[in-house]
Amino acid sequence: MTTSKIITVCGIAALLLASQAFALKTDKDQPANLDANYSKSVQSKTGAANDPDVSDFDGNVIITRGSIKMTSAHATVYQIPSSAKDPNAGKMSRVILTGKQAHLQQVHDGDCALMTANADKIDYNPLTNLAELTGNVVVVQGNRGEFRGEHMIYNTDTGDMESGNKTEPSSRVHMVMEAKTQTPATSPNNCGFPAGAAKPAAAEAKPQPKEAKPAVKPAADKAASDKSKDGTH
Repeated sequence: MTTSKIITVCGIAALLLASQAFALKTDKDQPANLDANYSKSVQSKTGAANDPDVSDFDGNVIITRGSIKMTSAHATVYQIPSSAKDPNAGKMSRVILTGKQAHLQQVHDGDCALMTANADKIDYNPLTNLAELTGNVVVVQGNRGEFRGEHMIYNTDTGDMESGNKTEPSSRVHMVMEAKTQTPATSPNNCGFPAGAAKPAAAEAKPQPKEAKPAVKPAADKAASDKSKDGTH
């Protein structure tokens, strides 16, 4: 197998594995919180959508949005002016994180596993949910595996990732898949038994026919019979 084929197979495998890890759906509906040691903001000159407000943050930058957390030494945040005639007015349109290394993390839907990504630069577009990671990229998906490369596209909505370059043999992609035991699918009807039934077999047991027993007279009738035999009235 040639080098280019190895790259193609690795890139496809990484994308397929990642597509099973859906990101937390509520993240995109949450507000963003930004903290840093220093910030500087420049307002839009025209108020148009293509002329965003720009804010620079320096020193221990922390940005959170739902389960998404980004940290870096420096961040530049672009925001569509609230006065713009645009459906996304007032929203962040781009976040650029730099510093060795910028960090991005997010929780997966379903199993609540943590995805972490580190790179020299992270360029995140909240409107498309795409984050472009460049330089010494290391992505770890909890309970799934680890990915390494120089460039990667990560979708913060679906959890999909794409890395490598099919046309450049020098663009290597490394992936480690974690061993995992298959978990049986959850039964939609609790395997046919009522929920919480401790002994389902007992519920199916049919009543057994009772053996015939000699009729027993009531005590009062028995006493009357005994007096009659003795001649007592």
